[in-house]
Amino acid sequence: MSKPTSDEQALGRRSFLRGAAFLAAAAPILTEAQLAHAAQAAAAPTGLALHGQSPNAPPADMVLINANENPLGPSKAACDAIARIAPLGGRYDRYGETEMLVRTFAAQNGLKPENVAAYAGSSEPLHYAVLAFTSPTRSFITADPSYEAGMYAAKTSQAKVIKVPLTADHAHDVKAMVAADPNAGVIYICNPNNPTGTLTTKQDIVWALENKPAGAIVLVDEAYIHLADTADALDLVAAGKDLIVLRTFSKIYGMAGIRCGFAVARPDLLAKLTPFGQNAMPITASAAARASLEDAALIPARKKLIGDVRRDTFAWLKANNYKVIGEPQSNCFMIDTGRDGKAVIAAMKARNVMIGRTWPIWPNAVRVSVGTPEEMAKFKTAFKAVMSA
Repeated sequence: MSKPTSDEQALGRRSFLRGAAFLAAAAPILTEAQLAHAAQAAAAPTGLALHGQSPNAPPADMVLINANENPLGPSKAACDAIARIAPLGGRYDRYGETEMLVRTFAAQNGLKPENVAAYAGSSEPLHYAVLAFTSPTRSFITADPSYEAGMYAAKTSQAKVIKVPLTADHAHDVKAMVAADPNAGVIYICNPNNPTGTLTTKQDIVWALENKPAGAIVLVDEAYIHLADTADALDLVAAGKDLIVLRTFSKIYGMAGIRCGFAVARPDLLAKLTPFGQNAMPITASAAARASLEDAALIPARKKLIGDVRRDTFAWLKANNYKVIGEPQSNCFMIDTGRDGKAVIAAMKARNVMIGRTWPIWPNAVRVSVGTPEEMAKFKTAFKAVMSA
């Protein structure tokens, strides 16, 4: 059989890129914001918007603990960085803000800059990684319940989606996930898990890497890693393993609306994502993210504050005989309400408190995000009224 000519190789490359672009455009890149909004719209109507707001906007005084956002918002250092860089927004990133962000993150985590790709949030690289490594013959393996966006991307690539229930202690059942399909393309581990806030051990993640099907990658989503007392997986990237780690600034850094995140992996794995797209980062997001990384006090202070509010909420729930699922270490948790979860969400919304959505495997369980002490006080009042009704 003759080798393809250079023209044929170029044509094949163009065809691949066109196919990748088609796949990327075939379905929207879903984010937590969109999934939370869909659940909100499905609940009882919010009511009239204020003047100048979208008709879908919630009232200004509504408690929003439905999308795992950080109510503290960006740090002062991040806001100052945005103010500094905003006047340069009429130009492209000629001063290398995104490059400096990547180099800062890499240096802080013992990585090389070529191990890190910056995106406007972690939703894009999650979507692209699934498109790159799954297909009609390479499946997507996920825990159940877990974050749903990867499953939607797998539908775009026409991959089989296999959902594996969590273990009895609500960790990812890595042995069952690895055994689920010898032709798996992606094994997705969200750690801490969304929606449960529960942990999967580093030992289990290493086991999955060592025993996964040949050609598969382990996709480790560390959106909530800074909130938990557990080891991250970045050293496994430095060791050259077959995994992609996702990071975002949407959670502990409070930048959900500013959009910044990373895919962290070997350069050859990151290269497989690039055909699907990678827009230039907004310089405001890059500058705010770098300022956040350089603020050494930010993570421990916010981790303590959010943890204290979470533990206080758990103590109240336990005292009132409400059931929290597992031992969450994140800014979200699930409550088994013992009744239809969607009805509970609608009843809470009627009391001006918007909580998160349900998952099909646990229709009676609702997810709640950790808000400020004042927001959680309103949550307690509304939840007790709903559960007593």
